[in-house]
Amino acid sequence: MISNRIKSLSAYKTEVSPASVRLSSNEFPYDFPEDIKAKILEEIKKIPLNKYPDPEAKELKEIIADFFGVKTENVILGNGSDELIYYISMAIGELYLPVYIPIPTFPMYEISAKVLGRPTVSVPLQEDFDIDLNRSLERIREEKPVLGYFAYPNNPTGNLFSREKIEKIREEGIFCAIDEAYYHYSGETFLEDALNREDTVVLRTLSKIGMASLRVGILIGKEEIVRELNKVRLPFNITYPSQIMAKVILTEGRNFLEEKIKEVIKERERVYEGMKKIEGVEVFPSTANFLLFRTIFSAHEVYEELLKRDVLVRNVSYLPRLNRCLRVSIGKPRENDRFLEALDESIKELMESKSTHF
Repeated sequence: MISNRIKSLSAYKTEVSPASVRLSSNEFPYDFPEDIKAKILEEIKKIPLNKYPDPEAKELKEIIADFFGVKTENVILGNGSDELIYYISMAIGELYLPVYIPIPTFPMYEISAKVLGRPTVSVPLQEDFDIDLNRSLERIREEKPVLGYFAYPNNPTGNLFSREKIEKIREEGIFCAIDEAYYHYSGETFLEDALNREDTVVLRTLSKIGMASLRVGILIGKEEIVRELNKVRLPFNITYPSQIMAKVILTEGRNFLEEKIKEVIKERERVYEGMKKIEGVEVFPSTANFLLFRTIFSAHEVYEELLKRDVLVRNVSYLPRLNRCLRVSIGKPRENDRFLEALDESIKELMESKSTHF
């Protein structure tokens, strides 16, 4: 029989509606050049498909360690950051002890805890989307969580939580998992803490810099912590093709990546300024590769109007504090232009419709 614990869960949902301009999943907008793809194909042909991959992904781990400026002993690789989040929820503290989560944030933190039957201490963010420190400390002292998740910058709000607030929470005896999935767009990190403390790890990913299909997540921590967490890692969790392709991209395609990341940041600021000019739209500053925005109309109405114009974004209005909010990923310049045009048209259409109705 299926556990009641599982029956009470809601599955994580992705956006699958068809559209030519897909800006809903915070993906890297640029595919890799043909010469890089040719090199990948050349290496893929050499894979013995009847054999298991290297269980430790040693070569890839060396390249990733160099990419992030750490030692291989400080790294665990996962099948996306999602797998690593499960490992942290499984290994840090006893399962009857709660997990602290500031909300709204990435849903997998709560899902991983609930799958394991762990209670959660979920504290809504302030109106400015920063951590509510007073309420958090009050709940932490009452309910005694031992693990906390912090998306840095936060998804879906795009802002960086106050570093001082995270440090204050950590002082309460909370093991801090700092999810830096969007690190390349913010440049802000807890890496030094992760390398030198036993109560902090950092999560990174290749998914947000062009390799979402490979599913390679990275956990960085002090060697002693990494060694213990590695005990719960599933064997052969990074596939042979993912190991090969990631190695090629992070070596042959490194200059391309760095150049295009800068372009995404530049486009983020351009789109932000463009959205500020649209009447009826409030857009929030972001240090990630997406923008959160609120309109004067229901998020569902705006979502549907954009979809009519062949533009797909993410409706996040069901989350706490995000009434009438949607999230748009930063695409290529042409896609961003199309989004800005479609958003302006959609708001004007809704304004006209409402005024005619009344």
